Amino acid sequence: MKEIVKLGLILFLISSIAAALLGVTYDLTIDQITEQRKIADEVARKDVFPDADTFERFSDEKIAEVQEINPAIADVYFAKQGENTVGYVIKTKPSGFSGSIAVVTGISTDGTITGLRIGNHQETPGLGANATLPSFYTQYEGLTITSAIGVSKTVPGDNEILAISGATITSRAVTDGVNFINEIYDILNK
Repeated sequence: MKEIVKLGLILFLISSIAAALLGVTYDLTIDQITEQRKIADEVARKDVFPDADTFERFSDEKIAEVQEINPAIADVYFAKQGENTVGYVIKTKPSGFSGSIAVVTGISTDGTITGLRIGNHQETPGLGANATLPSFYTQYEGLTITSAIGVSKTVPGDNEILAISGATITSRAVTDGVNFINEIYDILNK
């Protein structure tokens, strides 16, 4: 009995020290992690809307308004050339095969997709993770969000993309993330 208590106390002590070290490490690195995420988000915005000079975030009230329509819409930015709004960059988080997928989409004011990038995800390597490859995400460029984009397993038609072989759920999730923009298109153009 004494042996069990002794082992329990040793395990408790080791666990407490490990938890304290983990907490300190988190506190020391959270600012750097946050800064790196901001940089990655800025790069993704520039990648999906290369013609824009600057990006201006929607007001918190406007973002709350679009999130009431669809909570999977994470962030919205105006894409600007000088003082003129030339489009929008929208970050959505649809549910994929293994969790949410960050989808960053650039659209011009007429509803044409200017680019798409995949951010954080937990999709299966070699299958769903292939959504991060240009051969997949460039299919969206030039499509319009004014009507629903479809997913085809064989030959894509008008306003459709070709699904990743073996990862149709991921392909549909990314497409859902783009189609969510259609739900807020009227708000974007106000």
